[in-house]
Amino acid sequence: MYVKKGRIILVGAGPGDPGLITVKGRQAVEAAQVLVYDYLAPEELLGFAPPECEKIYVGKKAGCHTLQQEEINRLLVEKAASGKTVVRLKGGDPFVFGRGGEEALEAAAAGVAFEVIPGVTAGVAVPAYAGIPVTHRGLTSTLTFITGHEDPNKEESDIDWPSLAAGGGTLVFYMGVGRLGKIADRLLAHGRPGKTPVAVIQRGTTQMQKTVVGKLKDIEEKVKREGLESPAVIVVGEVVGLREKLSWFEKYPLFGRTVIVTRAREQASDFTRRLQEAGARVIEMPTIRIGPCPDPAALDRALERIGGFDWIVFTSANGVKALVDELIARGLDVRALGAASLCAIGPATAAALTRLGLKVDLVPETYMAESIVEALKNRGPLDGKRIFLPRAEIARKVLPESLTALGAEVVEAAVYSTRIESPDNLDQVKQALVDGRIDVVTFTSSSTVENFVTLVGQDIAGRAAGRTVYAAIGPVTAEKAASFGLKPEIAPEDYTIDALCEAICGFFRPE
Repeated sequence: MYVKKGRIILVGAGPGDPGLITVKGRQAVEAAQVLVYDYLAPEELLGFAPPECEKIYVGKKAGCHTLQQEEINRLLVEKAASGKTVVRLKGGDPFVFGRGGEEALEAAAAGVAFEVIPGVTAGVAVPAYAGIPVTHRGLTSTLTFITGHEDPNKEESDIDWPSLAAGGGTLVFYMGVGRLGKIADRLLAHGRPGKTPVAVIQRGTTQMQKTVVGKLKDIEEKVKREGLESPAVIVVGEVVGLREKLSWFEKYPLFGRTVIVTRAREQASDFTRRLQEAGARVIEMPTIRIGPCPDPAALDRALERIGGFDWIVFTSANGVKALVDELIARGLDVRALGAASLCAIGPATAAALTRLGLKVDLVPETYMAESIVEALKNRGPLDGKRIFLPRAEIARKVLPESLTALGAEVVEAAVYSTRIESPDNLDQVKQALVDGRIDVVTFTSSSTVENFVTLVGQDIAGRAAGRTVYAAIGPVTAEKAASFGLKPEIAPEDYTIDALCEAICGFFRPE
C-alpha cells in the first residue's frame, strides 16, 4: 500500500550534455524538494532545482564511493517517507546499467511511491556524438549493450562471449575502459576478427569528448597511448567505419577549446550558450557584480526632471534595466520618459529598449562613446539640448565632457553600481591558467579586464599570455587589456557579443 505523501522520482539525466535531459526530467528537477545526484549527472542541471531544495551528492567513481548503493537506497526511502518529493538524478538512463531497478525495488518494498523518467542512454548518444550510428542498413541490424564493469576473467561470467564474438552486430560496452584489453582478448579468443573496427569515446557528448579509433587487435595500445580514462564507452563493429564521414560534433570550430567568460553572472548565460554551441568548454568566472543605485538621492534629483530631456542616452543594457527598475520602485513606468528621443550605444542596448516597447531613435555606426557624440552632432546643434545619461557608477568621462563642450546641458546619474566579484572557482581558474589549460579569456568591458587582473594577479595573467589568447569586445577594452600587458589577439570589428563569438571561432577555424 503506497503512502499518499512523499515519492521518489528516478530521472535519467542523459550522458553528459545537459541539453539531452528530457522535458519531463527537467520538470521533475524543478519540482524537487530533495535532489540526490550522481557523479555523471551534468552539474548544470542542478541549477534547475528550487533554491530551497536539499542537494545530496552520492557520486561513485572507480575506487571512490561517497555512499554504497545500499546506503543510497535507504537515503531515498527515508527522505521520501518524511513526505518529500525526492528526485534521484542519474547519468544516462536509470534502468540501463544505472542500478535504478534496485532503488525502485527498495521503494516498492517500503511502500513508497515512485516514478521512473527514462533518460538518453550513453550507448546510443555517445556514439552518435562521435559520428557513429549504432545500427546502419547494410552493416548491422543488431545492437547489444554490455557492462564492461564485469571482470572477463572471473570464473562465472554472465556475458555470453562466444555469441557476442560470433555475431556481426554492434557491441557497446559501458564502463569498460579499465578492462579494454581483457574485453578485446575475450572477443578475439572466441573468433571476432582482429581487424574489427573499435572506437573508445571518453566523456562523450561533452566539450571534453575524446575519441580513439582502432581495430580489435590494437585498440588497447592506442587508448593507452592517448591516455583515455573513465567514463568512456566502447563501440565494436563495422559501424565505427562510418565515423570518418559522419563525425560532426568534434568538427565544431571551438571543439576542445576552453574559454573563460568574465561577464557578470546574470549576463553570462547567453554568451556562454553561444560559445558552447560552437563546441567550446566554457568556464564562467564572473569578475563583476551588478549592484543597486549607489546614490538614490542624486538619482531622485535627476528623475525629478525626467520628462524634460531632449535626449536620453543609454550606454548599456544594464542601464536600461536599472533605470526602469528605479522608475517602477518610485511608482512610475516608461511613460515618465516623456517625449525624449532615445539613443542606444549598440544593438544589445537597443534590443533592451525595444523589448519595453520603446522606439530607439539613434544607434551609432560604431558602438562606443565617441561615436555617440558624433551621431548626436549629425542630428543637429547640441547647444542648449538637455541630455540625460543613466549610467554605471564608474564610467568613462569622454561622453559627458564632449557633449558639454558642444553646449549641451548634461545630467549624469548612476543607476547601478559595479563591484568586483569573488568567483567560487578562482583557485581552479588560476591553476588552469598556470598549467596552460585555458585557450581564451574574454573581456567585455574595461572593468572585466581590471578585475580579472586583480583576481588572478598580474604575474599569472602575464605568464598565461602566449599560451592563452585574450579576446576583447572593442578598442577601449582592448586598450585596457594591453595596458596590463595582455594584448588581445582577438578583437571583432563590430563591438557585440555575436561578433566576439564569431571572431573567436574564426581565430581557431582552420584556413
